[in-house]
Amino acid sequence: MSDSAPQVLCLGEALVDRLGPLGCDPALAAPVDCDDRLGGAPANVACALARLGTPVAFIGRLGADDIGNNFQEMLGNRGVDLRGLQIDPQRPSRVVLVRRDSTGERVFQGFAGDRGEGFADQALNQTTLDPIWCALAAEACWLLIGTIPLATEASAATLRSAVSQAERDGVRIAIDVNWRPTFWDPSADPLAGPPPQALALMQPFLEKAGLIKLAKEEAEWLFSSSDPSEISASLPQQPDVLVTDGGHPVRWFLAGHKGSMTVLAPSQIVDTTGAGDAFTAGLLHQLVKLTPSTGQPLQLSAAVVEQLVRYAAACGALVCSGAGAIDPQPLPSMVVEFLEQLES
Repeated sequence: MSDSAPQVLCLGEALVDRLGPLGCDPALAAPVDCDDRLGGAPANVACALARLGTPVAFIGRLGADDIGNNFQEMLGNRGVDLRGLQIDPQRPSRVVLVRRDSTGERVFQGFAGDRGEGFADQALNQTTLDPIWCALAAEACWLLIGTIPLATEASAATLRSAVSQAERDGVRIAIDVNWRPTFWDPSADPLAGPPPQALALMQPFLEKAGLIKLAKEEAEWLFSSSDPSEISASLPQQPDVLVTDGGHPVRWFLAGHKGSMTVLAPSQIVDTTGAGDAFTAGLLHQLVKLTPSTGQPLQLSAAVVEQLVRYAAACGALVCSGAGAIDPQPLPSMVVEFLEQLES
């Protein structure tokens, strides 16, 4: 564990991504042909931040099983603060079946390991978190959340409590929407948008966030627009907004500046799982250094904003060059070298 107090808190799911062979169904493939990788968006971001050098804590719940043990070892080795990690004695850690096409693009299509009581991440416990919140948040400037905890009553209640405490303590809220219909309904079409009930649950959090990251389709589902400035203007707090679109340009409205940038790409794409999480981590890593402690809006020039996004994009690109969401995450020196190569 890092000796420094966490500056970012990442709350949500930690799980295993079971990657099927390219072009094959992981539910039908032999286990020996699948590639199990530790993942989950908040856990991915925590690991990426730690590798970049930002003190970070992970708040989540895992089973008392091999996956939970592996996560504790991996997170601990990365230097992630684990005081917010809960271990569930009954429910297992979640295994997500990930189907990849021939280009590495993926679809989350179901789960494995449920013994009838659901998964540990669904039972994230508010009572367990409350006594340690103040210690975790003492020097934090960002709380990163997603929407998956809202799919289950217990984890949703814990998320609401954490966001309320963050607001009280002056910790800014960053949301990576990360819409995954399978987590809400295992029988749902993996490509379906959020139903009205899910949209209603998300809305209060969107209205509290200082930073919102969305994929283009998520932006259109939630706001009927993929223009970051329009999305920001539609919310009462007018947050900073970034919209990603796979291999198409990323667009932003950040610190009052609009912009777009062509996506950066590694020499070879192996797996896109976790690229968006690495992007988020790269952005937060930079913002931690620039976030005012007074709660005032970011005061950055357009040129600095573009540099922030470019750094984040480099983090996302480098993750695509390896399998899984965590193992390929770059060190700061790797990001700098990658950007210098692009400029040469």
